[in-house]
Amino acid sequence: MRSSLRRAAVPVAVALSLGLVGAGCSKSNTTSTGSGGSTPGTSAATPTGDYSSLSGTLNGSGATFPQPFYEEAISQLKDLAPKLTVNYGGGGSGKGKQELADKVVDFAGSDSLVKEEDKAKYKGGTFLYFPTVAAPITVSYNVSGVSKLQLTPSTLGKIFSGKVTTWNDPAITADNSGVTLPSAPIKVVHRSDGSGTTSNFTKYLKAAAGSDWTLDAGDTVNWPADTQGANGNAGVAQGIKGTANSIGYVDYSDAKATGLTFASIKNKDGQFVAPTLEGASAALANAEVKDDLTYSALNTAGAQAYPITAGTYIIVYEKQTDATVGKNVKGWLTYLLTDGQAQAASVDFAKLPGSMQAKAVAQISKIQVP
Repeated sequence: MRSSLRRAAVPVAVALSLGLVGAGCSKSNTTSTGSGGSTPGTSAATPTGDYSSLSGTLNGSGATFPQPFYEEAISQLKDLAPKLTVNYGGGGSGKGKQELADKVVDFAGSDSLVKEEDKAKYKGGTFLYFPTVAAPITVSYNVSGVSKLQLTPSTLGKIFSGKVTTWNDPAITADNSGVTLPSAPIKVVHRSDGSGTTSNFTKYLKAAAGSDWTLDAGDTVNWPADTQGANGNAGVAQGIKGTANSIGYVDYSDAKATGLTFASIKNKDGQFVAPTLEGASAALANAEVKDDLTYSALNTAGAQAYPITAGTYIIVYEKQTDATVGKNVKGWLTYLLTDGQAQAASVDFAKLPGSMQAKAVAQISKIQVP
């Protein structure tokens, strides 16, 4: 488990090591998760090659949601190709997309898609989405004496839109028979920066909570004035930990590292499911992948599926203008989508399903390098 302090030092500049993918990718080995999902082992379609010749610097920024995975992948590889340095700074999906659009970075990390009206602003032209990992977005809370909490989408929508303001509101007590809840005011903590985690969380509420969710969905939301904003997933996690009677949405990795308590959420099949990697894999198994490799695992069917499961992407330009950078981009993506998948669970992320992994690996060939 990575330390929660690692996230504080960004942008991260670490030597990336990309050695031979080699024997570890020589055969197919897709295994069941035991929860209706599947996680990939290695793939026959995985390209092999000597990545130790990569050199120079590759710069990326964006989503804090997958940052522990990217940091772990960089850390695991740093001894194999000391001539290549990958920098990944957080700042949120909005920051990453904007910096890629302005060609400030070579790749963006994002949990949300580029709006159709914004595509023309990308100075490098057409770009590609590469899914990397997925994880639950937890609904974490800090209420003394309450170790177990269940919430329906309707109740969740009411809490975060400001309709339900006290912990012992009838809507919450109806979801939690036998649980003693305080009369204290609810303190909602949310992201203050442009965030793919916010986008996925609010898209879930828009889809699942119906009219009980009165705000819109997107990277930023006009939250009620009495709510508390924080920067990054780690910031929201710390905000919840330090605020009595609070509740907020936080990626699974940061929530675990901060020692937060999670609510179980009622899924599409009517089951209350806690956030776990198995639940995320079950949700991924029922996600429909589009031709551009974008997908949504939010509110998918399946008795064991955790309903607020989010994927994340690396976004790169299809046509690279610098041969060295283009080669490094392809090498970085190849690692993340092959041997790097083995690092996912160690930092609390679910691997890609085998079929999605194979499509992402195949798409690397679309990247044009001069």
